[in-house]
Amino acid sequence: MTESIVAAAASRIGRKVLHLDSNEYYGGLWASFNFDGLQKWIENCHHLAKPHGKSADVSTVVNDGEMLIEAGNQFSTAFNIEEKWYIVEELADSEGAKSFCKRIETDGDHQNDVRGKLDDAKETEDDETEKCGGEESDTGIRKAASTKQWSKSQLIKEYRKFNLDLAPKLLFARGSLVELLISSNIARYAEFRSVTRVLTWLDGHLQPVPCSRADVFATHHVTVVEKRMLMKLLTVCMEYESSSKEFEGFEDKSFLEYLKSKKLTPNLLHYVLYAIAMATDSTPCMEGVARTQRFLNSLGRYGNTPFLWPMYGSGEIPQCFCRLCAVFGGLYHLKRTAEAVIVSDGRDSRLICHGIISGGQRLETCHLVLAVSCTPPQFLKAPPAGGMSRGIFITDRSILPADKESLTLLQFPPVDGCSEPVTVIEVGPSANACPPGMYVVHMTCKQQTTAREDLQTIVQKLLHIEFTDGTMNHPDTDTQFTKTTSLNKRESEAGEVEAEKPHILWSLFFNYPETSDHGFTANIPANVYLCSGPDLDLDFECAVKQAKEIFSKMYPDSEFLPRAPDPEEIILEGDESVPGPVFEGDTGGAEDNGNKTELVDEEGKGLFGSGLNTRPGVLLSKWGVSLLGAVKDHLMSEIKATIIFTNMVLVVIPRRMTSQLRVLDVLKQSYGEWLLGEHCTLTQQEESRCSVGVFTCQ
Repeated sequence: MTESIVAAAASRIGRKVLHLDSNEYYGGLWASFNFDGLQKWIENCHHLAKPHGKSADVSTVVNDGEMLIEAGNQFSTAFNIEEKWYIVEELADSEGAKSFCKRIETDGDHQNDVRGKLDDAKETEDDETEKCGGEESDTGIRKAASTKQWSKSQLIKEYRKFNLDLAPKLLFARGSLVELLISSNIARYAEFRSVTRVLTWLDGHLQPVPCSRADVFATHHVTVVEKRMLMKLLTVCMEYESSSKEFEGFEDKSFLEYLKSKKLTPNLLHYVLYAIAMATDSTPCMEGVARTQRFLNSLGRYGNTPFLWPMYGSGEIPQCFCRLCAVFGGLYHLKRTAEAVIVSDGRDSRLICHGIISGGQRLETCHLVLAVSCTPPQFLKAPPAGGMSRGIFITDRSILPADKESLTLLQFPPVDGCSEPVTVIEVGPSANACPPGMYVVHMTCKQQTTAREDLQTIVQKLLHIEFTDGTMNHPDTDTQFTKTTSLNKRESEAGEVEAEKPHILWSLFFNYPETSDHGFTANIPANVYLCSGPDLDLDFECAVKQAKEIFSKMYPDSEFLPRAPDPEEIILEGDESVPGPVFEGDTGGAEDNGNKTELVDEEGKGLFGSGLNTRPGVLLSKWGVSLLGAVKDHLMSEIKATIIFTNMVLVVIPRRMTSQLRVLDVLKQSYGEWLLGEHCTLTQQEESRCSVGVFTCQ
């Protein structure tokens, strides 16, 4: 993530950028995969990191006084990987899903009938035949939700519809990353959904957290007196810069101690400490106040909660910065890495980097930005002592069903047998995380032992773990409800709660190193910069901060990621009064429609194509306009062609249009003498969801 931001910033100011990645995909441990891609990633991780093989003789490319330091090959592979299926290979009955729903409805009728006889009361036919939907009947008995029955083969067939994150993260609506996406105009490359609810675990149940003022006064979980206390406390935290006396004496104490001094009830203390501040019992007071303020500041900008989720997963964010880097001339090369770093003694006996060896070639550079995973070990301090525990679960329903599909954040507090707080994010089909009828649940916490052991307690509280053999493991109602008056009430309620939990269809546990606190030794070359991997923070704050620091060291007098122009802001050379051409796919501002969130600047201008021509345009040669017209002559409506720079035209073909993938070859043949002459080239690249071609005039 950090490397992608630095690359985009350097390319944007006209620097030449070469971005190498040893993987066959972008993002490293920040990546998102479809289900098939994740299976390949798991397989690769089972092969332990190996040292670099012997490269070709590079003595001829190393100058006198220079030496080679072998690059690192560590901290990049996950470990303690445990994958498990909870569904059968194939369904024995093709009508299994229908029969299952019918069985649940029948069991519900039988349940109501038995209870009705015991109460000597007659239930109406409408109540008896209520459809599967998880709603509560008049008798107060919740019926099981209708769920599609899945097999392993069915799930695998839907592999393209999954977007599974290795390091899932949210964005604070007024956080540094959102502000950077807006100011740089990179937001046009991404789409977001607003997190619809924030939950917490209180008194053994999931409960919604009142985020806004309206939520506070609408909730039934706190009393009127508690509502007033909560609003007063949140107001103080929002204005703590002007209320410094309020926190006198608590500078060296914990946030928990401060909250207790305000005589908060246990419920309010739980909401503020664990759900709003997302802190722990030992969090310093002023840090807890700052966390609370950050939460409150982001409320109401794009939704009812402070958070945004990237469509197609968090792995889209680094790719957005990579796209901008490529637009302004950056080069990307997958499946290639640095094998060695070329250094020599510089001033004050400090090493200076001259370049790297990659594929037996010498590549010279002014600045070298390295991930921790490929940094030479002698440049690093002691290896990171800690790690992160991750769990990914594909389930058949939400952890807390609602009338509409929800995008959920749950900060599970370190209570009820949990030694560390656990971040739980649940995403569904509307975020393009999975096919309809499924949900994806992400769990993340600090590593103590293995990922499975660290997360097992939370998994047991939220999910149904047993293997599904075709009956979905719902309680046997034929025997359960014939016990009538002898039925133990506590056991019955426990069975109902367990039946309501989402069933796990597939799970993955793994650990990977937490490298955010990693540092350099004193002998690091002056022009080499270290980028850490994913951390335990909920958002991308650390990566953005680190990228800005690296860029300021590399180019102290340059602006960090100045705004990139929109296509309609590009004007013709010598005729500034002529507006830019109209591009297919320009939406004139994306509409939310209750589903997607459009990032806008403070003046309310859309970032997906506002149609504004008020900012200075970028000069475009007439070659580019002619080329655009020639390209569009051969394109269908769903294939986009856009001028992306003064000498480039970008063609994007959706992956689903497999029959049209040859259109770039058609263009090459049709316009070969003109488009692909001495000064024009065509570059093609296959992405996960599209085929991309770039025509460039040298």
